[in-house]
Parts: sequence; C-alpha cells; structure tokens
Amino acid sequence: MGIRFPSAEWTAAFKDAINANEQYAKHGAGWTHGKVAYVVEPRPELGIEGDTAMVLDLHEGHCRGAVLTSAEAAEEAEFVIFAEYERWREVLSGEVDPTKAMMQNKLKLRQGHLPTIVKFVLASKELVRAACTIDTDYPG
Repeated sequence: MGIRFPSAEWTAAFKDAINANEQYAKHGAGWTHGKVAYVVEPRPELGIEGDTAMVLDLHEGHCRGAVLTSAEAAEEAEFVIFAEYERWREVLSGEVDPTKAMMQNKLKLRQGHLPTIVKFVLASKELVRAACTIDTDYPG
C-alpha cells in the first residue's frame, strides 16, 4: 500500500523524490524565486477536512524543505497554487500537464507571478515526474 496523499509522509517523500531527480536539478537550477505552496481544497468525504497545503522550499534545483500545513500558513510562500483534490491527483499522477492545467484555470495561482512559473515549464514537468515515482495512495 502506498503513501496517502495528502499527508506529511507524502510531502516528505515528495521532497526526497525531487532531490533524487537529476533533470529537476538541471531545469530548476535558475529558481531563486521562493517557496511554492500546493493547496488542496477540502474534501471531507475523503478525509481532507480543511484546506491542506504542501509548502516546498525550492531553490536552485533542490528542495531544501517540504512541510504539510494549513492554507493560511501557506500564504507566506511566494507562490500559492490552489486546486481541488481531483485536479492535484490528475497533475501529480502525470495525467494532466501542470502548465496546461494552470492555463486552463484548473490550477489557480492565487499568489505569485505567472510569467515566472511559465518560464520554468520544464522544471514543473520534472516536479510531476518526481511525484510519479512515489507509491501513492490517492483516496477515492
């Protein structure tokens, strides 16, 4: 059985997977723009009671830290991306391209500069590839 998403354990595994991804290190090397928060909107029927956020301290192709926190605490990140649980599941399992999802407003950039995110499209794809290496248990 995999690691439940979202959870502190999954977030820690994501950090490790990012740091093991050589292509992310290459394509994310220019990222000096601060922390990125992925906020999962509530789905009580799946055990996600409130907005849950994974805050990634990404810097120059590495993930220096990753924590599971509340959406309110995640607002301190320079980039904050909100989505429904189902959208995160599609993106993090590799079914949907993260940049396309953002352009289609399936992932909503609530804080941060969109042109900066778009500039790092290859790094974003490598973050997804890293997520895909995690044995994940997606509820529902």
